[in-house]
Amino acid sequence: MNVTVVSSLDGFCRQQACAALAADSPGALVVFHDLLEDGLVIRRIFRDGTRIDRDESLLEHGCLSCTVRLHVVPTLGGLLEQGSHIILGLPPAVASATAVDALLKGLGASVTVDSAVLACTPDAVEDQIWDHHTLFESGFTPVASDDRTPGEFLIGELAFSDTVLLADPALVPVDPDARERGMQLIRELAPHARVTTGDGGIRPGRHDPSEATARTRPGSVRVPARSCSPFSTVVQRIERPLHPERFRHALAALAEGCCWLRGRLWMASAPDCRIAIEGIGPRVWLENTGPWQADRTSRPSMPPETGPDSALDWHPEFGDRGTVLAVTGDEADAAEVAALLTACELSEAEMLSGTAPFPDPFGLNHPTETSQRSTS
Repeated sequence: MNVTVVSSLDGFCRQQACAALAADSPGALVVFHDLLEDGLVIRRIFRDGTRIDRDESLLEHGCLSCTVRLHVVPTLGGLLEQGSHIILGLPPAVASATAVDALLKGLGASVTVDSAVLACTPDAVEDQIWDHHTLFESGFTPVASDDRTPGEFLIGELAFSDTVLLADPALVPVDPDARERGMQLIRELAPHARVTTGDGGIRPGRHDPSEATARTRPGSVRVPARSCSPFSTVVQRIERPLHPERFRHALAALAEGCCWLRGRLWMASAPDCRIAIEGIGPRVWLENTGPWQADRTSRPSMPPETGPDSALDWHPEFGDRGTVLAVTGDEADAAEVAALLTACELSEAEMLSGTAPFPDPFGLNHPTETSQRSTS
């Protein structure tokens, strides 16, 4: 059974995207799940525009992951003999990666995810990235404990999905300039994805599990071969460790006006730890992802066979240790980013001091994985 997974922030975009995909796949089953207040889950199944099933049930714990595990997976398991293609419209704000992982674990080789599609309204994407409210506060999910922002959801989906289907629900008039700007931003943020409309003749991309996982790994950096004006992406590499206090002071300037900040840091306060950094709209956080690949291999002078980021940025002396930072925005200044990061780099004297203690303002110097979020 081939499954096309459709994620979205809202049900209107999802509905329009699934209808467009179904129009190109006659006979396909279209399955919707919605999580409402108090743990109520509504399931609807359509074929060729006709509803053939509807069901309601209550979840004891009304969370999105429980909806996927206890309802979405069993539903698809029961439909395996009823067709060759399912278009799965996930509950709004459910990550495709969560659904794909649950489907493969629960149903194994009986399902093949052929495409992961993000349905979104292009003229709303930039505002959603900068929305400082949580998904619950902005009305995208009934789960009050979900502290993700709309931007965090969208950036995660843009990285994981192979297709972005542009939807324009007839709720408000479309601003052509805002729509064009949103399309350019989407192309800048997801250069790997096939961006398409629902006007017929949809050619979705193909889901590659290993590539999707690599793109969404904390600290991963993927950039477009050519920027999509007015947006651009600046990538800066620094070989030496960063002084933590100097980086703390530079962080606000690096993140200011930036839609997406991501990469990995070599911090002098935690030199044995690969620190991932991500900033989406108004939120910036750092995460200790464990030791560098150079510390896991018996031949540190040779790049490992695992991980394209490590192999591409391998240094003959430092291995994969180093800082790689990508900044995406409409005012990304390469010279400014370079100057800010270079000023954070340890000097020759600081490098020679060897064991000199460094402050740990981010609380990252721990042997176990930790993470810290801060708003800038």
